[in-house]
Amino acid sequence: MASTQEKATHKNNTPSPSSSSSAQVLQKWSLAAPSEDPIPKAALIRPAETIADPPATKTTTSKGISIMPRAQTSHPLDPLSAAEISVAVATVRAAGATPEVRDSMRFIEVVLVEPDKHVVALADAYFFPPFQPSLLPRTKGGPVIPSKLPPRKARLVVYNKRSNETSIWIVELSEVHAATRGGHHRGKVISSKVVPNVQPPMDAMEYAECEAVVKDFPPFREAMKKRGIEDMDLVMVDPWCAGYHSSADAPSRRLAKPLIFCRTESDCPMENGYARPVEGIHVLVDMQNMVVIEFEDRKLVPLPPADPLRNYTAGETRGGVDRSDVKPLQIIQTEGPSFRINGNFIAWQKWNFRIGFTPREGLVIYSVAYIDGSRGRRPVAHRLSFVEMVVPYGDPNDPHYRKNAFDAGEDGLGKNAHSLKKGCDCLGYIKFFDAHFTNFTGGVETIENCVCLHEEDHGILWKHQDWRTGLAEVRRSRRLTVSFICTDGKIEAEVKLTGILSLGALQPGETRKYGTTIAPGLYAPVHQHFFVARMDMAVDCKPGEAFNQVVEVNLKVEEPGKDNVHNNAFYAEEELLRSELQAMRDCNPLTARHWIVRNTRNVNRTGQLTGFKLVPGSNCLPLAGSEAKFLRRAAFLKHNLWVTPYAHDEMYPGGEFPNQNPRVGEGLATWVKQNRSLEEADVVLWYVFGVIHIPRLEDWPVMPVDRIGFMLMPHGFFNCSPAVDVPPSTTDLELKDNDIATKPIQNVIIAKL
Repeated sequence: MASTQEKATHKNNTPSPSSSSSAQVLQKWSLAAPSEDPIPKAALIRPAETIADPPATKTTTSKGISIMPRAQTSHPLDPLSAAEISVAVATVRAAGATPEVRDSMRFIEVVLVEPDKHVVALADAYFFPPFQPSLLPRTKGGPVIPSKLPPRKARLVVYNKRSNETSIWIVELSEVHAATRGGHHRGKVISSKVVPNVQPPMDAMEYAECEAVVKDFPPFREAMKKRGIEDMDLVMVDPWCAGYHSSADAPSRRLAKPLIFCRTESDCPMENGYARPVEGIHVLVDMQNMVVIEFEDRKLVPLPPADPLRNYTAGETRGGVDRSDVKPLQIIQTEGPSFRINGNFIAWQKWNFRIGFTPREGLVIYSVAYIDGSRGRRPVAHRLSFVEMVVPYGDPNDPHYRKNAFDAGEDGLGKNAHSLKKGCDCLGYIKFFDAHFTNFTGGVETIENCVCLHEEDHGILWKHQDWRTGLAEVRRSRRLTVSFICTDGKIEAEVKLTGILSLGALQPGETRKYGTTIAPGLYAPVHQHFFVARMDMAVDCKPGEAFNQVVEVNLKVEEPGKDNVHNNAFYAEEELLRSELQAMRDCNPLTARHWIVRNTRNVNRTGQLTGFKLVPGSNCLPLAGSEAKFLRRAAFLKHNLWVTPYAHDEMYPGGEFPNQNPRVGEGLATWVKQNRSLEEADVVLWYVFGVIHIPRLEDWPVMPVDRIGFMLMPHGFFNCSPAVDVPPSTTDLELKDNDIATKPIQNVIIAKL
């Protein structure tokens, strides 16, 4: 299967001609409403301040009118459409050597192969409005502009259920119209390879099948009968990935170790079944053949008593009382939102960026930039996302010591995203984005309204009152929020812990040192949540430029003496992080430690290098011994900050396949051993931030909305700091309209992930 190449033929669709007039192109574009969302004309992207001519490569019609062919309708960074996913799956399936191989294919992930940065620059410069030719480097004789962009490609992770093999396929896609025209357009297999000794993420279809197999297993039914449960419809079987704890978890078998829970009533669909964990039952399932291979009823622990507040449905709390003292809150924007959209391109105030989505990471923010007066478009970051979430538990008792889920690498944050609802998940004037991904058998599934874009009033930004005149001046803070919610970006990332506690049952009178008793017979183990943000930075860098460096800043107290006669002096000390090993850093609130990503070639009006500051929030490191088993797979948790030079294949800090992975230090901890130079590079920051959750009684039945986060605060624009840079082109009109030059930097929040 790995060597099979599909040489399917396909025609390139002839693009419809368009006028070479940039004014005509932009006029047509700015009035074209999105097909799925009733955004008014005023909310669409308006022409850029500086409009460039389209590409120089043109063709001439019989009437002598110059036209520019349109190479493709999707931007190179747009997520794969449902039609493109279907074509990619069909192409790979058709490349199977035999019917048995084709029937055994299970599709874990189908994602866009993100193009090289110079392709993105070319697309943004000449093929997709607002045209930005300044993105391309100046060359002698002018740039050579191709007539079309390279074709889009898809990357597929395929699990063969028959052979227990995992393979990676690259498929080239032509213009895809299979879904709309009913035609049969196939892509072309570029490459395929088998990845040995790995297990890909689990899929929802596997979870459902595993639950059915366990509930139908006679010894399991007998064990539940001992606990007074005969109705299997009440039983909940959650198949957790086996992780890696010993050679028994080797990836030669696809394994799951389910956790068992039980509801109390079959007519209560919103009941929290996780309030009644079933302790003492050990189950091991072969997920390839879907059979129970180990079963043991080790200890009979009584089920926790029913909780009268277990039902979340309003008005049906089984003994609770609904809140009646909170009146409706409405957010109304009578003139529409301030953001402007076209496809996945967003412009808000002077900021613009693109929205993406992957099954593994969920929301991705691309091409963040700031429009800075006469200096034009100033890039900030190429790509921002959360690439992993690890939740290790601190209870050494079975089964909790095995609970250290990699929610992105083992399950997929994007695949577990929710469909959002206006008025509940998001308030105000909303723009929703759908997400498409493949299911286990290759079908395309769509999460409608998966990503939400809206503006928020964020309270008072600043207020000043002159005591002499009594006059006050006040500004309110407004932020643009891009969000998605899954079962378990100033650019600020805010993570809300809103899930349900993973609990354990207790014997009568028993307590646990490593958890909190929250109800009779029920306790919640202590645990931590770690999130890894990957920030592919591009501060004041055009694509292809590598002019960034990272500086660590610590505040230090001046030694007593002639320079500190009053013993009150302190100062900021900078240290350039010159290499990867030197850049393995931890937070230090005692010195207000933070890091600045600086451009080595651009300065502000005071002569300081421009930059963005990474400001840590509250944070922690793993509370585990150095030999803890989960740290074999999650060595990247040992430091809060890592910095690497950009490499296209370095995407996931624990490696692409962390499930049942026995290898020590794979991923980020291995890459940095190369100790590559960071003195002037295309840098990627990996920020690991975590929170310790010691459950409290008031956490029940759901976890509190704890918040942790980080901020990238622009030093080089309008912050009154040593790296201040107020553009000389700032005018009184801009100050009046945008209130930017006098505002603290907190106003420039782009995304809240």
